[in-house]
Amino acid sequence: MLELRHVGYETGENKEILHDISLTVQDRFVAITGPNGGGKSTLAKVIAGIYQPTSGQILLDGVDITHLSITERANLGISYAFQQPVRFKGLRVKDLLSLAAGKNTSVNDACAFLSEVGLCARDYIDRELNDSLSGGELKRIEIAMVLARGTRLSIFDEPEAGIDLWSFQNLIRVFEKMYEQTKGSILIISHQERILNIADTIVVIKDGNIAQTGPRADLLPGLLGSADAASAACSVLANKVEGVRR
Repeated sequence: MLELRHVGYETGENKEILHDISLTVQDRFVAITGPNGGGKSTLAKVIAGIYQPTSGQILLDGVDITHLSITERANLGISYAFQQPVRFKGLRVKDLLSLAAGKNTSVNDACAFLSEVGLCARDYIDRELNDSLSGGELKRIEIAMVLARGTRLSIFDEPEAGIDLWSFQNLIRVFEKMYEQTKGSILIISHQERILNIADTIVVIKDGNIAQTGPRADLLPGLLGSADAASAACSVLANKVEGVRR
């Protein structure tokens, strides 16, 4: 179980990004959503240890990890998948999967992980993680890496980005298999309805604060209603602008 107690985060310019965040993550799937710039990705990075909180406390299964580094948190069982995956020139896909698994991964195991994310293993296992790979390919490889790690808390920052040619259903299936293997929590940052629809709990972050949190059944209808209203408002505005042009 992950617990955040009154967590805050400020940049070096004293700009407050997160304010007094208190949150418990213990369900199978927890989705964090909300407006762009609201602090969602920052919160994920604070949990992973990429950013250090400037106030509050973070506990993992009762252990205080507030001031631990990203490496120390990874060793305790936290995985993080970037919104924009990092490229590692000179490192092969198989090497990355072995590092993630914490052992020398066999070719068969590496192929199994890659197949799970819709990649033909023979085409990728010896590829370098460099500019020859597209953003979508890197995204899938990173998801395979988290699958190989099998940690008790896996954090994904907009995992659907860049995987247009791979169905959402396959992505959701990977998350479900990951949970079956680890019985840990999966924290997903996303705007996508199909991702939100598998969440046990939805957390809405706005202006650095938790605006809403609760079961999917309680929150999702209202969120979808808000999205429809915003879309309709944009359409009305577009029509007015077009009328003025005419």
